[in-house]
Amino acid sequence: MEEIRQKKQEIRDEIIRKTSEMPPEQIAALTKAIEERLFEFANYLESRIVLLYTPAQTEVDTMEIIRRSYLYNKIIVLPAFEADSRKARLYKVDDLSKDLIPGVRGNLEPNPKRCKAVPLDCLDIAIIPGLSMDEKGGRIGLGKGCYDRLIPDLPITTRKVGLIFEAQMVPTIPIESHDKHVDIVITENRIIYKI
Repeated sequence: MEEIRQKKQEIRDEIIRKTSEMPPEQIAALTKAIEERLFEFANYLESRIVLLYTPAQTEVDTMEIIRRSYLYNKIIVLPAFEADSRKARLYKVDDLSKDLIPGVRGNLEPNPKRCKAVPLDCLDIAIIPGLSMDEKGGRIGLGKGCYDRLIPDLPITTRKVGLIFEAQMVPTIPIESHDKHVDIVITENRIIYKI
């Protein structure tokens, strides 16, 4: 168990080093390419109620994806994580400039005082962040377990899609019993269905 945790931390450290060395214009271009792939992806286009995320450091920036999704008349749902349990509560977000506050993952989250709660079973698709992923849908996050707690609660019919830069892909993610997979991984170069 300790060996797996150590290996995961090594991957985290390597990916953080790699992404921190990427120039901002390269990250912007790769992010735009991932956005374009997502908006060509039939499951995303056909979805109505979409779980997205606001990025923490080293995650694919989804702010433009969120803005563009509003233009496609999608209902945008974002998670807010409880500080102690790291359990997620989902909220419909209508106004990015007014509805978000700092969250426990170091990113913005919905303000429960302004946003309406959304039940898990309403989601058509869930866009999941990660620090690193593999072709089998294994993922490593920031190490807080927030999404490992959320993913198993999502309905089986909700597609779970990871967004990641190709440079963050690894051959195999070491998996512990609590780690959860995504169904599909989208990078700037390809859409990978879990094999």
